[in-house]
Amino acid sequence: MTQALNEEEREILKQRLYELKLEHRDMDMVVRRLQEDPHPEEMQLKRFKKRKLHLKEKIAQINDRLIPDMEA
Repeated sequence: MTQALNEEEREILKQRLYELKLEHRDMDMVVRRLQEDPHPEEMQLKRFKKRKLHLKEKIAQINDRLIPDMEA
């Protein structure tokens, strides 16, 4: 079980979560634009998709820390 967060740690995590969500949204827009291109740069597209997935995983990790599972 993880240690409870104090208010300062919660605020830092909330700010980081906000930043990651913004970056993820921006990355989503970039990926969509690249996919609309009739001849997309495949390596670049793969890198952006990989980065987007990494951001999604980091967002999930922070959400898990901010909203821990309730004990049964």
